[in-house]
Amino acid sequence: MIRIGLLGAGRIGQMHARAVSDLDKVEIVAVHDPRDEAAAWVQAMTGAARATTMEIVDDPDIDAVIIASSTDHHAEQILEAANGGKHIFCEKPIDMNLSKVRECVEAIEKAGVIAMMGFNRRFDTNFDAVKRNILNGEVGEVELVQITSRDPSAPSIDYLKTSGGIFVDMMILDFDMARYVLDDEIDEVYATGSVLTDPEIGKIGDLDTVAVTLKSKSGKIAVITNSRRSSYGYDQRVEVHGSKGMVRANNLRGTAVTIANHEGYRSDPLLDFFMERYALAYKKELQTFCRLVAGQEQEHYPDHIDGLRAQELAMAAWESYKKGKAIKIGKK
Repeated sequence: MIRIGLLGAGRIGQMHARAVSDLDKVEIVAVHDPRDEAAAWVQAMTGAARATTMEIVDDPDIDAVIIASSTDHHAEQILEAANGGKHIFCEKPIDMNLSKVRECVEAIEKAGVIAMMGFNRRFDTNFDAVKRNILNGEVGEVELVQITSRDPSAPSIDYLKTSGGIFVDMMILDFDMARYVLDDEIDEVYATGSVLTDPEIGKIGDLDTVAVTLKSKSGKIAVITNSRRSSYGYDQRVEVHGSKGMVRANNLRGTAVTIANHEGYRSDPLLDFFMERYALAYKKELQTFCRLVAGQEQEHYPDHIDGLRAQELAMAAWESYKKGKAIKIGKK
């Protein structure tokens, strides 16, 4: 039996708790959250005891932690978990500060624990099929990647104030996906952006509409576009063009049914938001993490180095936007 401590029992922590409850020989035995109502929800579902972070990481009977707390706690909890010898699953990002991210990477490697980042899109059935078709040679040598991500609406302004901004909070998932399908490190980042959906977002120094061009070390190009507003639903698409062809993952709808009549064609709207669109991916990523903890080899999982690389790209995107020029990764 794999015994897990959950750090953070908010919306994403509760989703992870539901996913773990569906797995065999895995249980959440302790939960930490300063909010009574959030902790009580997870306790009622799992039977977990309420505990402090240090009680969890010091408990020799707990094998791993899921870090689903607010971003400003991630790095501290990673360091505590690593020092306690716990395997770590952490939601993105590790931290807003790259020096702190690198400190966490060093602590993880020194402790020799497994660390996995919550880049759940790698575990989406459709995006995974894109990767598999690249690996089996269907598109030849990858040359161009296009990633589209548009949310139905923006989070609250209070959330955005502490989110790190659109490149860190939203596009970081797409940065990881770009690296994943390119299978090459990024050498150059150029970003542009605007405030087009809500002037209040601009007042806090953030953006709501952005585009980033990435150039890999071998010259491959990825273009990512993000918007905080999509009037037609949660828009999630990936297209990869190569020397022999193209592979594309389109949006998901409630059903695959199309109705045609004298008024034209119509189909169900897109799935509502990330918790619906990626429900199965969340479950698959935790299955992978638990198999790693159990000592089973797993391919293509996002680790702490992937977390560092994605954060480097997010910070480079902000620098590019502010300076109005392309930024070389690792150079000033």
